[in-house]
Amino acid sequence: MTDPQSALWAALLVAGCAGVSALLILILRPALTRYFLAHPNARSSHKTPTPQGAGLAVMASVFAGSALAALVGAPLPKPSLLPVLSLAAWLTVLGALDDAHTLSVTWRLLGQVLAALILVFTLPQGVRLFPDTIPLVVERALLVLGTAWFINAVNFLDGLDWMTVVQVVPVTLGVAILHALGAVPDTVGVLALALLGAMLGFAIFNKHPARIFLGDAGSLPIGLCIAFMLMFVAQSHLVAALLLSLYTLADSTVTLFRRALAKEPIFSAHRTHFYQRGARAGLSAPQVTARVLFLQILLTVLAVAAVLAGSLYLDLLFLAIGVLATALMLSALGRGR
Repeated sequence: MTDPQSALWAALLVAGCAGVSALLILILRPALTRYFLAHPNARSSHKTPTPQGAGLAVMASVFAGSALAALVGAPLPKPSLLPVLSLAAWLTVLGALDDAHTLSVTWRLLGQVLAALILVFTLPQGVRLFPDTIPLVVERALLVLGTAWFINAVNFLDGLDWMTVVQVVPVTLGVAILHALGAVPDTVGVLALALLGAMLGFAIFNKHPARIFLGDAGSLPIGLCIAFMLMFVAQSHLVAALLLSLYTLADSTVTLFRRALAKEPIFSAHRTHFYQRGARAGLSAPQVTARVLFLQILLTVLAVAAVLAGSLYLDLLFLAIGVLATALMLSALGRGR
């Protein structure tokens, strides 16, 4: 790329990926309706049979946009996107198989952990979050666990119209802004822009009432791609990475511990995440997602502000504001307010 920070180039990449994603959804929808139909059940938030698997179109758009960016100008510098995109393709296939024919929890988890393991151990040696604190092998092991959990967290929170959209769009926009500020590498910026565009193309069809769902074919690889981007954000500014991921991790992690303490089966599907509790308590799907979108925008603004400020005291202040806002939002959703 001759000018990776060009606003025009970024807008074209986002618009192109959005257009490809929307077009592919239109093309694939008849087949998805026939082979990937999600029927309502006791754990569903939808009332009528709805096709899923739109993640196939979303990820195809991401792959195409990233490949085009690599071919337009000079070769993209490191880190290479080939490992993360290859592993995302693997998770897209795994997710599509689960969308079409429900796989066992064991096979899904093994596939996700394997993808996380390969991704982390193919990172450049220079990628360190805590270089002076813990050994490299320990840090890498923690990153594997964190990546696998983040993949699952994104998947868990993909259970309501626009829920994944309102999380992914602000996060990828935030990473793209950090790239423009020089806080993350060019390749990470390319991936963020491609995923941002692809999700905007999908958002048209997923707004309430949704005409199509993302499915595991989208939520699993999207979780992997965002985890990859957040590693490089964290390398530059740990607090910014924490803020960008705060809502997704908080809702999924607190719910997991709450279910474990109540001795409920943590590996079985359920409707007890905070956003689901809000919907069950009387909030409409748009009311829930509007609240999450507002929070995610706030967290993204705080993340960018933390990078711009470059102050430890402001880092702690912004993180405290983000944690407080997230806690208040989870509490409000849990009460249906």
